[in-house]
Amino acid sequence: MKPTRERIRIRTFTDEAIRAIADDLARLRITVFREWPYLYDGTLAYEAEYLAKFASSEGAIVVGAFDGDAMVGASTGSPMVGHADEFAEPFLAAGFDVGGLFYFGESVLLPDYRGLGLGHAFFDGREAHARALGRFRHTTFCRVIRPDDHPSKPVDYAPLDPFWTKRGYAPLPGIVATYSWKDVGDAEETPHPMQFWMRAL
Repeated sequence: MKPTRERIRIRTFTDEAIRAIADDLARLRITVFREWPYLYDGTLAYEAEYLAKFASSEGAIVVGAFDGDAMVGASTGSPMVGHADEFAEPFLAAGFDVGGLFYFGESVLLPDYRGLGLGHAFFDGREAHARALGRFRHTTFCRVIRPDDHPSKPVDYAPLDPFWTKRGYAPLPGIVATYSWKDVGDAEETPHPMQFWMRAL
């Protein structure tokens, strides 16, 4: 039986509370990002290092979706300052004040729980948190750019562009970062272009 929205609890985590859910978040990231379009061949060792750095970032937040005690989805956010240098570089090159940017990291949700409106809950929670911190002018996120003829692209894949547009986000021409990870089936990491989207708070 498909889950209902009524049984899903949304919880937010900041500061030290993020560390308590890091293992669950790591497993979700590995599972969901293995799908198209990221094709991420993740490991728990890499996730532990990545999430430890994220959890130590002042102002970081996780908005989690829970079915009972099980985390079935999550989204993250943190100030752009202190995040990966690769993500700040294209903004700096274009003359942006990165101190005014709040960066949305992943939004990961298990397939059975999609279509219940949880994506809006993830954005609502992170945007409210960025406003409450009081020093950010924009929220931004990025998504991987893959060629349309990539052999792993599902025939029925529907990009999230319409959802993001309805939330007030738009792609930033020329603001593209490069970030490396190992794709499923590859022997080593390769660089991937990441297109940024942004909206004013």
